[in-house]
Amino acid sequence: MRLRWWLLFLLLIIGSTAAGVWRGWIAVPPQWNPWAPLDVAAAPNVLTRYKLMRLRADAQLCDQALATSGLRVNRQADSPDATCPLLNTLRIQGGEVALSSSFLASCPLAVTFALFERHALQPAAQAIYGQAVARVDHLGSFACRNVYGRENARRSQHASADALDIAGFRLADGRTISVLKDWPGDNRDAQFLRQVRDGGCGLFSVVLSPDYNAAHHNHFHVDVGPWSVCR
Repeated sequence: MRLRWWLLFLLLIIGSTAAGVWRGWIAVPPQWNPWAPLDVAAAPNVLTRYKLMRLRADAQLCDQALATSGLRVNRQADSPDATCPLLNTLRIQGGEVALSSSFLASCPLAVTFALFERHALQPAAQAIYGQAVARVDHLGSFACRNVYGRENARRSQHASADALDIAGFRLADGRTISVLKDWPGDNRDAQFLRQVRDGGCGLFSVVLSPDYNAAHHNHFHVDVGPWSVCR
């Protein structure tokens, strides 16, 4: 009986504190306030994925997060009646890091990509090469298809612009690192790619590398779908 009362008391304290934060009665740093807009410049924490989830249905929160991302984006018209409907979708033109081409992205994918670039990709490049990544080379994002193109499979995360296939990187000095060519090696290029893969796993829901299967021998598949896989 005493334990039950302690649990009820604890739940009351937690609920009261949450209500106070939500109503603004209790001040906490924005990165620790689950209702504050996501700030890409702030270090990711346990609330980051929750804040990313909220971007999917809230265009205003999406715009607030994008304003901190440094990305250049164009908002796309919704296509709710298409075979693969797209809502709250953006065309990413680039940012502090150039892209091999623009790509379509849901708001969660766009903001997660910005987090990945700032908090995983660039720190890995500085640690291993002492310079920044200047360009990300990719194989595309949106594709209205099932997983592996199989007729009876579930829809791919690419079909909702929630996935991106990254093929390699160009450093500030012009040197290129390719998943296809450099992943099998035993040098700092391979070390860099593995560090990038591991860093991405802390931000994207799914990161699939050549270690996953032969279909990913030349790229990292990253997505913000409902599953969690890092391989």
